[in-house]
Amino acid sequence: MSDALKVYVSRDATALALGADATANAIAAEARARGLAAEIVRTGSRGMFWVEPLVEIATPARRVAYGPVRATDVPALFDAGFATGSAHALKLGAVDEIPFFSKQDRLTFARVGITDPLSVADYVAQGGFRGLAQALSMAPANIVAAVTDSGLRGRGGAAFPTGIKWKTVHDTDAMQKYIVCNADEGDSGTFSDRMLMEGDPLCLIEGMTIAGLAVGATQGYIYLRSEYPHAHRALDAAIANAYAAGYLGADIRNSARRFDLEVRLGAGAYICGEETSLLDSLEGKRGQVRFKPPLPAVKGLFGQPTVINNVISFASVPIILDKGAAFYRDYGIGRSRGTLPIQLAGNLKHTGLVESAFGVTLRELLYDYGGGSYSGRPIRTVQVGGPLGAYLPESQFDTPIDYEAFAAIGAMLGHGGIVAFDDSVDMFEQARYAMEFCAVESCGKCTPCRIGSTRGVEVLDRIRAGIERDKNFALLKDLCETLRFGSLCALGGLTPDPVRSALEHFPEDFAVRA
Repeated sequence: MSDALKVYVSRDATALALGADATANAIAAEARARGLAAEIVRTGSRGMFWVEPLVEIATPARRVAYGPVRATDVPALFDAGFATGSAHALKLGAVDEIPFFSKQDRLTFARVGITDPLSVADYVAQGGFRGLAQALSMAPANIVAAVTDSGLRGRGGAAFPTGIKWKTVHDTDAMQKYIVCNADEGDSGTFSDRMLMEGDPLCLIEGMTIAGLAVGATQGYIYLRSEYPHAHRALDAAIANAYAAGYLGADIRNSARRFDLEVRLGAGAYICGEETSLLDSLEGKRGQVRFKPPLPAVKGLFGQPTVINNVISFASVPIILDKGAAFYRDYGIGRSRGTLPIQLAGNLKHTGLVESAFGVTLRELLYDYGGGSYSGRPIRTVQVGGPLGAYLPESQFDTPIDYEAFAAIGAMLGHGGIVAFDDSVDMFEQARYAMEFCAVESCGKCTPCRIGSTRGVEVLDRIRAGIERDKNFALLKDLCETLRFGSLCALGGLTPDPVRSALEHFPEDFAVRA
């Protein structure tokens, strides 16, 4: 079909929810009706959700984008010369010239939206598996050193240096070691893991394979959130294609090196995003937090040394091996090196994914990328880092995206999700939700989290009702201290953060309500 129209339509879950399948089918049908041959390539999302379904047409000079394209828009697009990239009210031009996209630093997401996610040939043509080829020529210790020198830190929230974790597993003697990907993405306002797995699953496969070579592991598991059916299908198909092309299995690219990989569905519990609960679940047990030490790097899955990183951490590895540690380290600021896929959600005009080097400010993200609030009202607060992240007021919007900068204001970057709220938000209700969330999602293993969060909801309700307010404010503070310092894991330990920040920055919302 060399002379066929080549049309790219996203199959990302967000695009599908907005009618991308109907749009793709309408384009194919309209082309047939006009006697035109058309090749429809289903891709990942470019990350601009407000123009999904996004459609791109390949012209001799460049790919030209249109959006949002509904099925009913297709006949008029063809009438206007869509096949040659002609003018139309929905025409956006080349994606890399759109301000939202052109200012980004696309490293991990460089191929998403460009290639067929399941095509090994497309992946290789766009630089895929070059990092793996380099790793196959290196000693395992040198692979670990490259990841360490890059400054890559865990992108799942804890921000622990990836190289140190890998070195621990590398240095621990064992007959069997494992690589586990935490793909149980459950924080509010986060979707970068899903987008990567749906839009470039071979990148995750390559990163995990490199990790296996680095530490001497021959078996990998992707622990996938059960609510991600599209990602599940994409991963299974991509893994099968990687096996067929010799990039997985007993003899990777004729190297006599082995790495096997499979997907396991998660248990549907938020707590299983915590690495030790995840391991219990992966072993077929109820997901509960384990005591540390021993660390999973020493005694992890089935009691063996295990590397556990999240999707974006593994997906960042191929470019480090391909371009070198210094290339990756040159992005970012301070101890926050490389790029972070930042997810914009909530009350914003332009929601979606922004991959940027560390150092961009919250204000830039909210207004230069996000376009301000969707409602047109002032943005009052943002929550960064998931449902247990702190609420930040407008006075802190100039904080740069940097792990240490956020820690300095009592906040965390977490998985890079940002949820915006306008001035109609009730911050008392947001604080109460955090306590209730902890009570519902607690694994129940430790008393501070299991009981403290339940009592916290009751105390907040008494405060709102005006019952012994001074006494209950003191009790709330005491409960938060107990949760923070007495909980076994971060679920209970971080629950006080949204409550504390809401009370500190928005005390007026804790007034008695009639």
